[in-house]
Amino acid sequence: MATSTPQTNELPLLPGRLGNPDLVLKTDPRTDPRLIAACAPFALDVAPPPAPVTVNSSLPDKLAYTVANEAGMEGVFTALCADLPPITNVKRRTEVIKGMDGNDINLHIHTPQNVSGPVPCVYHMHGGGMVVLTAAGPTYVRWRDELAAIGMVVVGVEFRNGGGKLGNHPFPAGLNDCTSGLQWVFDHKAALGISKIVLSGESGGGNLTLASCLKAKKDNRLAQINGVYALCPYIYGAWAQPSKELPSLIENNDYLINRGLMGVLASVYDPEHKNATNPFCWPYWATREDLQGLPPHVISVNELDPLRDEGLRYYQKLLAAGVPVYSRTVNGTCHAADVLFRKALPNVYAATLRDIKGFADSL
Repeated sequence: MATSTPQTNELPLLPGRLGNPDLVLKTDPRTDPRLIAACAPFALDVAPPPAPVTVNSSLPDKLAYTVANEAGMEGVFTALCADLPPITNVKRRTEVIKGMDGNDINLHIHTPQNVSGPVPCVYHMHGGGMVVLTAAGPTYVRWRDELAAIGMVVVGVEFRNGGGKLGNHPFPAGLNDCTSGLQWVFDHKAALGISKIVLSGESGGGNLTLASCLKAKKDNRLAQINGVYALCPYIYGAWAQPSKELPSLIENNDYLINRGLMGVLASVYDPEHKNATNPFCWPYWATREDLQGLPPHVISVNELDPLRDEGLRYYQKLLAAGVPVYSRTVNGTCHAADVLFRKALPNVYAATLRDIKGFADSL
């Protein structure tokens, strides 16, 4: 005699804080246990304390906060990459160039040794919401070393920040510096021994990566760019009003970063809020026309990142505009974990390096 399966009206639990608003990174069952262990000494496995400023605070107060926030972040990032074995098959030098605004720009150039013939170049823009951190920091020196060690020239641009010790230079200063550095790299391809140029960066660097490509199209300079690889791009700009299109802003809020902090950094980058839907400032707002004709892209996101869905939405827009693009989601990880947590997640870190190299080689 046949038996029937009992029916239930219970819906599956929604992921993250959509299903349980009390979850934090260490209690979300999706989180890689190695990531939890690495975050715990710095209290990064729980919700961060509220920032002492808001988007409505005075600009001097917000700028002071970015200096303090940057110092704390740099301390954590230095600890996360301490005691790693040195990379010895890479040569490093710094080139100082003049930017379009007349300022000096440091370009940190990492070249693989014992490699013959032109090789791909990764033109790298560091994270920090376009407001804090530096290309000279140990996390980014290591990242460039690791990319160079697998056979690419890597150039890291020290763009002007909106805040922190390299501020106060709001939009479009940082983007202008990235544009100037790219022009220099393109003009010196032969001397650098490079065959093609891939723009890349994570978080705020992901913003500048995408914005630099959009600006190159406007300026008729797309020939300078062979490909674009953006990691966990910080591109929405309107985090105080989460969109229904971006559920990760609620699902993963307070996992390493939160909407409040992102909103404060955004208000420092664009203090007068004149560029809320300007795709050069916030690429999320790019139109189909803006995107058509762009070179191949990769959009890489982290499963447990509040920014995950704005990256995926940009990927969908690129697809709709006919741009050759693929996306990848790094499961079990928080914002930029595959760049920041080299010691804790060596296989995840290495997989992202390999994917960037494979993408560059495919172009």
